[in-house]
Amino acid sequence: MRIDAVEAVPLAYTEPNDHGGTRHVCLVRVSAADGPVGWGEAVTIWPEATLATAEIVRGLSEVLVGRDPCDTSALWQAVRDHTWWYGVGGIATFAHAAIDTALWDLKGRITGQRVLDLLGGPVHDGLPAVVSCHAARAGLREGAEEMAGWVADRRAAGIKVGFGKRGEAHLGFDHDRDVEFVRSLRAALGPEPKIMVDLGVRNRWTVAEAVRRVRAFEEHGLHWIEEPLGADDPEGYATLRAKTTTLIAYGEREWTVRGVRRILATGTVDVVGIDPGRTEGVTGFSRSCRLVEAAGRQANAHAWAGPISFAAALAVSYAHPCCRQFEVQPLTNPLHRDLAAAPKPRDGVLPQPDGPGLGIEVDPAAVAHYRMDR
Repeated sequence: MRIDAVEAVPLAYTEPNDHGGTRHVCLVRVSAADGPVGWGEAVTIWPEATLATAEIVRGLSEVLVGRDPCDTSALWQAVRDHTWWYGVGGIATFAHAAIDTALWDLKGRITGQRVLDLLGGPVHDGLPAVVSCHAARAGLREGAEEMAGWVADRRAAGIKVGFGKRGEAHLGFDHDRDVEFVRSLRAALGPEPKIMVDLGVRNRWTVAEAVRRVRAFEEHGLHWIEEPLGADDPEGYATLRAKTTTLIAYGEREWTVRGVRRILATGTVDVVGIDPGRTEGVTGFSRSCRLVEAAGRQANAHAWAGPISFAAALAVSYAHPCCRQFEVQPLTNPLHRDLAAAPKPRDGVLPQPDGPGLGIEVDPAAVAHYRMDR
């Protein structure tokens, strides 16, 4: 069986979990000559990145058409080799991630196996759900109570809150306001659920500010702090780690397995965030997890977009012991409603993917509806 076609499909959708902002992903559809189809997704966010990714995918189709789609390792390397001049991170790696995920999905459908089983099978009985949200409400108590309701409804193990996002919450800028929010959230949640705080790109903390904030948050049981010093500040993170006890999380803005290896080598990251829609796909995520396991750290999937990257992240997370939880959005975004139905928590646990490939069925009519270039 051979690859017959590789198609890029740029999509735009309204994200209710981001205060109604418009977001973008680039899907990849890989079809085999005898009919099976696999889907991948790049989490491109911005329209120009999405359209540029689509163009790269179209160029890479010449590398892939006519080859055996089940040779996922060889094809992963072939894309790397072809993009040697422009492919260490950036738009080319978005394309690589989506293509690789589509090939794994297609391989599973051809062989009648789950991607999870192709990766070696599950190592977890279940993955606890964690609600991942953006703080948007101006009223701190009202926002905290709403979030506590989401955790209770899903019987989730905890909540991760994004600061510095769209909306009126204005968190991540004023020390006292931030501490009061975390205090209110702990009061609303009770003592057991975990609290994780994720800093946005609008937040700019110095190392001293990060130390002071995290110490204050620790009084209310902070589980981890994510990207408080951005994506790449090993010296700053070393200081923060020496002066606090909270777990430090970052990594979702790394592009490659090599990038994950680099941040692990600094000794400053406890939880490595990895996005399969960005970090070289299912292959890249799985190889990164092996590095995380060797370093004795935790990996955490960043799958905060469409159902294809969600399903890919879930399959890899179930296959690796370093993945200990899985993030879910509190509000259903339209791609999860219309494009494909990804698994939902049951009694606080994400079930294993089911069915061949990634275990989801993409609706072609929804693809046509949401595509940018229709």
